[in-house]
Amino acid sequence: MTKPIPAQRLDLLAVEGAFAVAAAARAVEESGREVVHLEFGQPDFPSPPHATAAAIRALEADDAKYTAPAGIPELREAVVAYARMRGIPAERGNVVVTSSAKPMLQYAMLATVNPGDEVLIPTTGFPIYPSIVRFAGGTVHTYSVALTDSGWQLDWDTLDAALSPRTRAILLNSPHNPTGWTATRADLERIARIAEERNLWIISDEIYSGLAFDYPEGISPSAAAIPGMLDRTIIVDGFSKRWSMTGWRLGFGIVPKELFKGMVDLVINNTSCAPPFIQRGGLAAISGPQDAVHALRESLRKRRDRFVAGLNTIPGRRCAPPAGAFYAFVDMSALIATTKLGTDAFASRLLREFGVAGCAGTDFGPTGEGFVRFSFATAAEKLDRAIELLAEASHAFGA
Repeated sequence: MTKPIPAQRLDLLAVEGAFAVAAAARAVEESGREVVHLEFGQPDFPSPPHATAAAIRALEADDAKYTAPAGIPELREAVVAYARMRGIPAERGNVVVTSSAKPMLQYAMLATVNPGDEVLIPTTGFPIYPSIVRFAGGTVHTYSVALTDSGWQLDWDTLDAALSPRTRAILLNSPHNPTGWTATRADLERIARIAEERNLWIISDEIYSGLAFDYPEGISPSAAAIPGMLDRTIIVDGFSKRWSMTGWRLGFGIVPKELFKGMVDLVINNTSCAPPFIQRGGLAAISGPQDAVHALRESLRKRRDRFVAGLNTIPGRRCAPPAGAFYAFVDMSALIATTKLGTDAFASRLLREFGVAGCAGTDFGPTGEGFVRFSFATAAEKLDRAIELLAEASHAFGA
């Protein structure tokens, strides 16, 4: 008897390696071994108390029915205020609220990319970027975020080389996962010129905005703040990172008005709306006191400095301080070479034998060979313990 065959499009999907690492780490813990969890991009701070209280009040008031697919008006207005604070001339007709930021990434591709169009994505980069391009029928071309003597930088030669007459969009991620590279205003002005000259869309993943270490209030520049760019830029953002609300699954997009109706139609076809009581919590987070965001960013700055300094004392490692987000993308190529292992196998061995859970750089693209990503969004004592264990690994591997 024959069986139905799954749709081929499922083969186009990649997944985040952090989930597989977390599952493997739980198995190691169940065997009785200590594990320091540095695999997930999840701050250890609680959600802002006023956000939690607002969501509870809304749920107790039965604010749990269908609501406007684009989001409750108050939250959309609060996102407008947030955008204008960043220099983005948004109006309510530019804002769509979604059930986490990931759907907005998918909607952005579905709304702008036709079959055969080429989309430039960063490598290394967030693992689902190539998935969503392929799922929309597009073709992936890559440009590099490269490690230089002055830290992580966009490699303009690779971006220029990737452009072609079929290029439809450039996907940006700043601050960048996994390297922490953060675009400057000059970077974005150059990208804006390219987009205007070639009539391209910009899809700008800004989920780590608010966690940039070298800008006032931690707010990194946005492509949509460049004059004339709001009409060709889709900002993907949400509440998971800077407000430490990962499990709430609440996101938003700031989109060209030309795309607003299509984006809302995609929401209706997918989730109908984001849960209104969750949106009430998001409203309180974005419009209320920002003390929790500032405290998180300053704590992350201290953890970054402490962790990177510790990493760079260990033979066989090189780590450039990230300018934003909360990841150390560590060059371990010299140490890996002593083991004669590939990067994936090396990261697995670090977990099994030394109890440090990190993500192989190859989870973020082939240019991640030789690197391991560690999240420093956890307690300082755990980071110190990770340094101890990594030093033990370096000694054991003969570095």
